[in-house]
Amino acid sequence: MSNTIIKVENLSKSYLIGHETQGYIALRDVVANRTKSFAKKLQHAFSGKQLMGTHEVEEFWALKNVSFEIKQGEAVGVIGRNGAGKSTLLKLLSRITEPTKGRIELNGRVASLLEVGTGFHPELTGRENIFLNGAILGMSRAEIKSKFDEIVDFSGVENFLDTPVKRYSSGMYVRLAFAVAAHLEPEILIIDEVLAVGDAEFQKKCLGKMEEVSKSEGKTILFVSHNLSAISNLCNKAILLDHGQMIFSGNVNNTLTQYSNIQKNTTGLKNKIEQNAQLTFKKVKIISEAIADSNIFNIGDDATIKITIEINKAIPVLMMNVNIISAANELMAHIINEDDTVTLKNLSEGNTYDVTIELKNLMFSPGVYSIDLWTGSTHSADSIYQSSKSVATFEIIQGGIIKRSLPYPSHASVFVKSKWLIDKA
Repeated sequence: MSNTIIKVENLSKSYLIGHETQGYIALRDVVANRTKSFAKKLQHAFSGKQLMGTHEVEEFWALKNVSFEIKQGEAVGVIGRNGAGKSTLLKLLSRITEPTKGRIELNGRVASLLEVGTGFHPELTGRENIFLNGAILGMSRAEIKSKFDEIVDFSGVENFLDTPVKRYSSGMYVRLAFAVAAHLEPEILIIDEVLAVGDAEFQKKCLGKMEEVSKSEGKTILFVSHNLSAISNLCNKAILLDHGQMIFSGNVNNTLTQYSNIQKNTTGLKNKIEQNAQLTFKKVKIISEAIADSNIFNIGDDATIKITIEINKAIPVLMMNVNIISAANELMAHIINEDDTVTLKNLSEGNTYDVTIELKNLMFSPGVYSIDLWTGSTHSADSIYQSSKSVATFEIIQGGIIKRSLPYPSHASVFVKSKWLIDKA
């Protein structure tokens, strides 16, 4: 018997977007336009387009031909850039909107938390909304009562239980909504970026609860977040969407790597140079000392970062920061010339300079990493000369000083070299 709890086949969703065909028109044009409008409506009708009043309607596909299966108990992240179709996918799975094409099979009760304001009736109190949500999920009043104290305790809104939720702050609303969704025995829990409304402590509490219901209680979780570190820590699988299409689906680390590659291809030097900046990054690369002209490293290898800068306006003092960022968007290392007591001074207008930074023993766990650059006259944010993200990428693979046969754990950020001694007691 299959334990597939979500099955999606060729799922597509289109929306009609209106475009004004013209702005202000004079009265003398109205009569002439009536005839043209009628002819245009006929033309668009035969071509399959729609026209409403003075608005031509374009068909926009928010999702197109997305297919995947999710097993019971899996925690699956949904990642992608803004506009990739992530929220649309969750709305379809939550039955908030209907698909244009395709098929969805859900084998279990679904609790979803997509945005502040969904799921609760604003005129009802917190207490009443807990029972309302439980009833929507198909739970009896006795079942809801058995979970009531846990929900209230988790949400921390005990003093406001008999207040209409329309008077709640966004943080209170999300705390109660998440507590209800996580505790009322759904088989499938769908969470969008809404958790970002809560404070850091509550977000951590929510992630812990999602991990608990997934691993201990066998619930299935779909989680959309731009916090790739949270995706990496919570999820074992991930789905990558881009422009409404599924680009990749599989192991969470492999999916994050694919996402990093998309980011790399759409960012970089040519897209990040500011006009009239005091300097320009002409070339940035990181190369292995072990493998000539390679950006692939074993754990523990040395590396060299080479940066070529062109000075557009004379710079008396230059501070340079190099940040190494993981595929999960974590800051892994922050490197600055000041730490090596190197001062970059009196850089002349029109000249080009090569900056070489030697790194010893890259001890990060296997994965794809990117480099961000920042330059300024001081550490102050308002003294920026030039700043660019993802100007270069590199990959660390398992090997070198690490001798284990098993894969290095994906949730570990760094490798710590150790020496083991065993003496007979």
